[in-house]
This record gives sequence, C-alpha cells and structure tokens, in this order.
Amino acid sequence: MAGSWDGSYDQGSQSEESFHEKFHLEPIYEAFVCPLTKQLMKDPVTLENGKTFERRAIENWFKECRDSGRRPICPLTLKELSTAELNPSIALRNTIEEWTARNEAAQLDIAHRSLVPGSSESNILQALDCIQHMCLKSRSNKHVVRNADLIPKIADMLKNSSRRVRFKTLETLRIVVEDDTDNKAVVAEGDTIRTIVKFLSNDVSQEREKAVSLLYELSKSESLCEKIGAVPGAILLLVGMTSSHSENVLAVERAEKTLENLEKCEKNVLQMAENGRLQPLLTLLLEGSPETQLSMASYLGDLVLSNDVKKSRFLPRDIMRSGTKQAREVALKALNQISSYEASARALIEVGILPPLVGDLFTVGANQLSMKLKEVSANVLANIVSSGANMESIPVGPRNQTLVSEDIVHKLLHLISNTGPAIECKLLQVLVGLTSSSSTALSVVAAVKSSGAAISLIQFIEAPQRDLRVTSIKLLHNLSPYMGQELADALRGSAGQLGSLIKVIEEDDGTSEDQAAAISLLADLPERDLGLTRRFLEVGAFNLAVQRVHKIRHGETRGSRFVAPYIEGLTRVLARLTYVLADEREATTFAQEHHIAMIFVDHLRMNGLDNVQMVSASALENLSRESKRLTVVPDPPEPGFCLFSCFSKPLTITGLCPVHHGMCSLKETFCLLEGKAVGKLVGCLDHENVKVVEAALAALCTLLDDEVDIEQGVNVLCEADGIKPILEILLENRSEVLRQRSVWAVERILRSEDIAFEVSGNQNVGTALVEAYRHGDYRTKQVAEWALKRIDKLPNFSGIFQKMG
Repeated sequence: MAGSWDGSYDQGSQSEESFHEKFHLEPIYEAFVCPLTKQLMKDPVTLENGKTFERRAIENWFKECRDSGRRPICPLTLKELSTAELNPSIALRNTIEEWTARNEAAQLDIAHRSLVPGSSESNILQALDCIQHMCLKSRSNKHVVRNADLIPKIADMLKNSSRRVRFKTLETLRIVVEDDTDNKAVVAEGDTIRTIVKFLSNDVSQEREKAVSLLYELSKSESLCEKIGAVPGAILLLVGMTSSHSENVLAVERAEKTLENLEKCEKNVLQMAENGRLQPLLTLLLEGSPETQLSMASYLGDLVLSNDVKKSRFLPRDIMRSGTKQAREVALKALNQISSYEASARALIEVGILPPLVGDLFTVGANQLSMKLKEVSANVLANIVSSGANMESIPVGPRNQTLVSEDIVHKLLHLISNTGPAIECKLLQVLVGLTSSSSTALSVVAAVKSSGAAISLIQFIEAPQRDLRVTSIKLLHNLSPYMGQELADALRGSAGQLGSLIKVIEEDDGTSEDQAAAISLLADLPERDLGLTRRFLEVGAFNLAVQRVHKIRHGETRGSRFVAPYIEGLTRVLARLTYVLADEREATTFAQEHHIAMIFVDHLRMNGLDNVQMVSASALENLSRESKRLTVVPDPPEPGFCLFSCFSKPLTITGLCPVHHGMCSLKETFCLLEGKAVGKLVGCLDHENVKVVEAALAALCTLLDDEVDIEQGVNVLCEADGIKPILEILLENRSEVLRQRSVWAVERILRSEDIAFEVSGNQNVGTALVEAYRHGDYRTKQVAEWALKRIDKLPNFSGIFQKMG
C-alpha cells in the first residue's frame, strides 16, 4: 500500500523540487513533505507514534484499512496503531506557511525582474511558469499577483518577438483571470484586449486557440463584453471561427461560447447580425422588452440577411404577432426591407415566412391587419415572389396550396378588387412575379380565366395612379401570350383602355420598362384579329409606332436596356397590318402612305435583334404576296396604221417590273425588287437563328410563286447571289420547315435549264433531294421528285405520284 502512494505522488514531488531548484529558492525541508503524497503539507497531523502526514492523505489511508477489514496501521512503520486519532501539528503548519510566504515573495521578485524588455526567452518563460504555478496552487495567489502589479507586465509579453513567449503569455493570462473579476478588469485596461483579438487572425492555430480561450474567460465578465465587441473585427473573427472547418473542436467551442457571452450587450448583437449571426437579434426581437423589440426590428430593417438566416430559429409568425401594435408594424417594415434583397427574400422563404404572410393578408374580422400593414405585407409578398424562387413547390395554405393554386389566385384577385390603389398595386406586382415564369404563368392564367377577371384587370390600364397603371400593363403583357384572344376581345370594345396604352407609349422620348411592356402587350395580341386592327387604326396605334420607329432611326430616342424589346414591339405592331391587307383597304392605304415596307427592309439590318429581323422578314413576305394584286398592269398600246407594218417592231412598254409585269414600287405595291430588299433578305439566309432564315426564305419564295413570272424571279435571285445560299440551306437541313421551303424553292429554280444543268453535277444537292424524297411529308416528296427529274436523277416516266399542274 505504501508503494502505491509513492507511485501516485512521486511525479508531483519531483515537479515541486525541480521548480524550486529552477528558481534557486529556499529548498523544501523533508519535514514539510507528506510521506504519502510527496507534496508540501497544508494541514499536517501527527499519529500516536509521532509520524506526521497530510490530514486528507492519512484519512484516506485509514479508510482503506477499514474497507479491507484491518485495524489501522502506520503507512511508514506498517505497525498496528491503537488509535486512529489525529493531532494537528500547528507549529509545523505555521512553519510551512512562513516558508511558503518567503518563497512566494522570492518568486514574485524574480518574476518582476524577468518580465521586462530585454530579458532572455528562458527567464521570461520561467517567470510565467512561476506565476501559473502560484495561481493554480491557490486562488488567493491571484490576488497576490494582482497586488504585485504583475498583470500589466504579463500582458506586455504578448508583444514579445518569441512565439513561445506569446503562447505561454496567453495561457498565463487565462489562468490569472479565471474566476477572478478584478484580474479581468486589470487585463482589460489599455489595449490588451485589442492585442488578444489580433491573435484570432494569427496563422498559428495553437495561438488562435489560446487567444479565444482567454477571450472566453474575459467575456464571462459582463462589464467587459462591450469592450471586447468594440474592438474592430473582434466579432467578425469570432463568427468566422465558429463556421471554420480548419479550426480544432476546442477553438470552435470556445468561439461559440464567447459569442454567447457577448450577446449580453445589445451593440454586440447588432454587430453579430451584420456579420451573419442573426439568431441573437431575432431572440431579442421576440423576447426582449418593447423598447428592445422596436430597436432590433428597426435595425433588422436595414440589414441584408445572409444565408445564415436559414440556420436560425426564425419565427416569422411570432415576429408579426408579438408585442404591441407598434412593434408588429416595425417588424413588418423590417421584413419589407429584408425582402427587397433577392438573397434575403429567398432566405425568408426557407424559414417559413409565406404561410403567415399570406394568411394575414386574407384574414378578415377582428384579427385582420390594418390597411397600412396589409400594404406592407403585400409588398413583402411581392418582393419574395420577384426573387425567382419556385412558387409551385412552396406551401402557403392549410391544404398545402401554393401561391399559384387556383383558390389562392382567386383570393388574390378578389382582394385586388376590394382594396385601395396602394394594396392593389402591390398585389398586382405579386401576379406579375408569378407570371414572369412560364412554369407558374399557366396556373395563374387558368385561374384568371376561370374567375373571369380579365376585364377587371384591363380596367386598371385607365387607373389615375401611374404605378397601378404601369403594373397592370406589365401583368397583362405577361398574360398576353397565353390569353391574347381574351384580352383582344376586351380591348376591342374599349377605345379608352387602348388609348391609355397609347399614352404610356408616347409619354416621353425615352424607352422605359413601362413603354416596352405597353408596346409588347399590343404586339402580343392576335395579329389576324381584323376588328382589333381596325381599332388600332382608330386610336392611332400604328401612327405612333411609325413615329417612334423614325425617332429611333434618327437617334432622337434615349437609349436604355429596354430598347430591344421596345423596337421589337413596335415592329410587331406594324407587322399586324400586313396580315389584313386583303380585307382592309385602310390598312393598305396606311402601309403605302407611311412606306412601312421600307421600315421592314431597314429592320432586316438590325443584327443582334433576331426577333426584329424575323418579324420584318415575315412582314415583307405578307407585303410581297399583295404585290401582284396591287401592281397596275398597263394595257398594251394599240398599233397605229402603217403601210409597212409588216416591217415594224411590236410596240412595248418600258419600266415594267419583270416579275409582276406591271408598274411596281416598294412603297405603293410592296415589290421586293425595289429598295434593295432582295439583297438584304438574301443576306439573312446565313443567319445563326433558324427562325430568321425561315422567314427570309419565305419572303424570297414569293418571287417564285405561280402568280408571278417564275423565270424572272429566278433571274432576280441570281443577280442577288441568292441561288447558292438557298442550295446550302437545302444541304444543311437545319429544320423541317427549312427543308420544305428550300425543296420548294430549289424545284422552282431548277426550271431554269442552265441552272439545272449546272446543279446536276453537284452530287450533294442530288443527295439532299433524295433525302427529302425519302423522308419528307407528302407534299415535300412530290416536289422533291419533280426537282430530281429536272436534274435527271429520276426518269421522266416515274409515276409514283399523280401528276399535278
């Protein structure tokens, strides 16, 4: 048993002796050391045989004796004792205390002399070891260290050039301040805290760990929390450590606990929120006093949330329903500000803001929001919807309905019709957001149709409030691709609403988002609706479109990012005229008087605006088909009487169009041979956009129609270098539409014997026609057969298809 005690305490005895030897202090007398613990005795007691031990050690020894069923024996002599009575050795205890005091005084003196600039690294480390030893030995020694003015000297060692000294200093300060408020206050004097914070950004992980452990001890003092947080970057560094994967577990844990302590100061809470640690602020917002709630909500309103909000226990329903009415209003305004940032709006979705938000909007009765708060709620909802999140997958109702569920859209439409302009505008913005994506637009369109709300939505075009008017136009623009006919029917019966759209377009010489949306709305309406086109003529829509096009051409319109959709809308509005020329004489007259054919020819050169080029080419196709009808073919002159008539030449009329055999012009008859239209259409045949190529080829094919002189049409294409691009389109086979049109055009071109002879030697063309013959539809196969016959790839007696004239 004696041996086990020696083994347990031998290491401590050696440490104590080496410590005193290191500092050249008064040696420990053998009588001061407990034979069992090998440590300096604090409460020495004597047995009946005169042997002295540490009270606690000998008591434990006797307990082991009893537990083993033996009478007490002396651990040194191993002889049985008649009594286990312990007699305090007061004289020895006093002597030990006096010895300890002398040695501690000597130790402090040595530390004082060592903790100064210029001391060697070994002396400083020995002094710090000494102080650690004293403070760990007795809590009262921490007061001694403070009273000896050693704490400032220790803190100065943080600036030592030796990494070992700095490391040991951080460790020593932590021991000195642990559970000692007064010592913490001394450390906080001067710039020591700032110096400690700097270690948090140190490259050495061990120093960061020691520094954060020291800050954790200091942060336990509420009076120091504000001072720590006031050090620039302190909270940011701590927040960074809590989310770092490179820190060890202890450092992360200490950083987390330090931040929890710093939360006692509201200023620190605001800083934490600013650096992505939102939960403390939300806790105060939910659980703080009314004054604190207002303060936190106001600050939250100016804060851009990071994705860390997703990890917090954010309770939006409680925020909107906690505290006073004023606190609730401020909280909503805070959410309004937060949601104005896309990333934050998405974060709000993930923490469940939508269900209570939508629920409050639709609540009626005693618990309903005031109109002012409903406006704010509606704006928050609009901001969230415009963030681009997929609203089809986010439940907002008790039956897992989403914002695009029919009953929810119906409620939104009902609310729009029964509130004031401000809320109407915000809720229309919600619908604008929901219809901006094709995936959700169809659901909204279905709900609008089933509710019959199209007419009421159109009426907002005439609203006196500009924001409301403009938002409704944007919504109708989004709806128009899916319910164009319904909108056309409603607009056809109201010149006032069409007039309001015209006013938006002609407001100024700029190209704003509102103007682009208004002209695009008009452009999306069914282009072949004759009644609507007539209404356009009545309200001056085409006049305005022509004026705006000319202003853009002459550089009189201020540019913006909405120029492209604006020009596209103007072009499409003018193009609708070309679909009704045969049925509406006024449309033809307008097109002639305003030379719209030239506008479309010019727009073929708008590289980068593919839709404008495509629409322009399609419009030129429509115009060109009217050329034969509009061309005036003069009567041949009657020959006069001549005795030698048999020798005279037949009378001819010069200046006639070779294709239409009449008096043609681009302005009056829309003939493509004028205004370099053919060359510009040929230039579009190598466009990257297949739709542009399809439209350009369709326009050129009007020169090869049965109603015109096909041979002359081929000559015109030859002169414009258009034959080769058409053959290349056949070879490339980029789309089924292009194959059909190119096969048709090639068959017409091959009616020229010279061209047919030349092409017959091109094996690739023959192969492309064979492919069309094998895989095309019925009509394409038939035309391909004719073309193959013209280049002698099929015998003329082929009877696979019935001969057609």
